[in-house]
Amino acid sequence: MVKIAEDIRTLPAGLPKVKLADGLAGLSTEGDMGQETLQAVADTLSQALSESPLPAKKDVPPMPYMDMAQMVRYEHVTSGLKDPLLVKASETLAADDADIQKADFTLKDLHGKKVTLSQLRDKMVLVNFWATWCPPCRAEMPALDAISAHFPSQLVVLSLTNENEFTVGSFLAPTHYHPIVLLDTDRKVAKEFHVYGIPKNFVFDKGGKLVAESIDERTLRQFLAMLAEAGLHP
Repeated sequence: MVKIAEDIRTLPAGLPKVKLADGLAGLSTEGDMGQETLQAVADTLSQALSESPLPAKKDVPPMPYMDMAQMVRYEHVTSGLKDPLLVKASETLAADDADIQKADFTLKDLHGKKVTLSQLRDKMVLVNFWATWCPPCRAEMPALDAISAHFPSQLVVLSLTNENEFTVGSFLAPTHYHPIVLLDTDRKVAKEFHVYGIPKNFVFDKGGKLVAESIDERTLRQFLAMLAEAGLHP
């Protein structure tokens, strides 16, 4: 992936180059590619956007700027891009996170029991948005299952889906999945959390503070790194 990023940098400036760089950025956040890879991809996207700035649409930053801002905010890369639209994208993410910090919800699990986020403040909480049809969601389920089973006294994993009880129940029936699966059938909570793609994960510490967030599929190592931000130390 680093080689591809370097090859894209040699292409002529223009929209095709921006699209290639942005597409690579999307791939780089799926799983654990390593910080060196993420930085190389971010450098390529920064270069492409600096050479060919994109116009805003009704004061909304185009997606490549949002993707760049997400990588900086959540993947901890750096960017030398000096563009007001990147600043605007960063401000949008900060505002979204402020909304998430204030959000609360009560949803039913597969057995009809109600679970309320704010009532779990004595533990760290990982809120996971997923679906049975989503391959990256399924790929990170073993890691979520492992941390949920290993830290039951410290951590609660809430896995939210907008699918119906029958679909989810049938999918999970052969398993012994430890996270608490909640039904967000009208996607009300997903909208409050500004979730536009899945999987998506949010970590809250014991005081209810949002301390970490993922863009895409995470590995066990990455989940543990997120939880370390909340004070979990295996």
